[in-house]
Amino acid sequence: MSHEIDNTEVQESPRYETLEPHQKQQRLRELAIGFFRLGAIAFGGPAAHIAMMNDEFVKRRKWFTEEKLLDLLGVTNLIPGPNSTELAIHIGYERAGLWGLAIAGSCFILPAMVIVWIIAALYARYQALPELGWLLYGIKPIIIAVVLQALWKLGKSAAKDLPTILAGLAVIVAFFLGVDEILLLVLAGVAVMLIRTWGRAGSTTTSALMLPIPSLLAQVGGGAGTSPSPNWIQVFLFFLKIGSVLYGSGYVLLAFLQRELVERTQWLTSQQLLDAIAVGQLTPGPVFTTATFVGYLLAGNVGAIAGTIGIFLPAFVLVAIINPWVPKLRQSPWASGFLDGVNAASLGLMAVVTWQLGQAAIIDWWTIGIVVIGAIALFYYKVNSAWLVIAGGVLGLCGQLLNLGSPQ
Repeated sequence: MSHEIDNTEVQESPRYETLEPHQKQQRLRELAIGFFRLGAIAFGGPAAHIAMMNDEFVKRRKWFTEEKLLDLLGVTNLIPGPNSTELAIHIGYERAGLWGLAIAGSCFILPAMVIVWIIAALYARYQALPELGWLLYGIKPIIIAVVLQALWKLGKSAAKDLPTILAGLAVIVAFFLGVDEILLLVLAGVAVMLIRTWGRAGSTTTSALMLPIPSLLAQVGGGAGTSPSPNWIQVFLFFLKIGSVLYGSGYVLLAFLQRELVERTQWLTSQQLLDAIAVGQLTPGPVFTTATFVGYLLAGNVGAIAGTIGIFLPAFVLVAIINPWVPKLRQSPWASGFLDGVNAASLGLMAVVTWQLGQAAIIDWWTIGIVVIGAIALFYYKVNSAWLVIAGGVLGLCGQLLNLGSPQ
């Protein structure tokens, strides 16, 4: 849906540096209150979050024009991390510099982090209760439907041409052959970038500047350790690596967690991973707060904090670095080609992990019916995914009343 706005009503705000001390405090307070409130009610995933920010900060507060907001949103696709959280960080930076960046992003993340943290503590203590098992039994198939919808939406934009289609297919094959998923993202990005820019004139300096920084970070540090009992430092470093290279959407996080934490280190089971994603869907805010849940399961309260900081910290750093370069980045064919390749690779990873997690979630005729109902509601009736997660939990409890057997 297109929302028109009379940009003449949006008056240019004075730069944060030129304000009086009390005016600076007022602007920071507005950012804190606005984003904390959004973080507490922002159900429905990144698209819903972005729509709410447009309504709050463009239409109601008139801080920016729609064109400016779209510019900020566009550049978030050039860096890894959760798009809606990065948009919040960009808005904070534009309004109040580095202080605004820190406050806007933190206040948007904090409500979801606290809620997920509390749920993780309850889950760790009571997960063996039959009622919780049946609740999650119904939620997990809904998560599969939600991921399928995200996969379909991303696919329409990621598979732009033959190079991106081939890159996505190659990633699927390579993933099943055991190739590291971070390496796959980098290789796909570089391959499409080189094919797209083959024969074009351009300085090596420009191309180096336009290649997203995280491609270098992908070479730093291997996979997570193999210790049977990870400490908070391992949790922090693992999620720092993921936050530094994760493109596509929060659902691509599933592929990384499945490969690293379930298959390689066996720190989590597939059931726990599905439960973590279900909690991320059930709660408001960014899906990346799944890291809070996983961190708690791996290393307790300190692990919850370490996981959250680790996965979100790169977004703050990268927005601070990239924001001044927005005009140049948008015009770079090198950055555009790399991003298209990475998005295609992300699409392939999402397809693989959807298949893997579907095998664990869809286990009988009742869960098949839940997936079908969820998919119809999402694709044809555009039902908010948060409501579907709740409905899935209710259907799971109904399964208990129907004596379907064990939910596990």
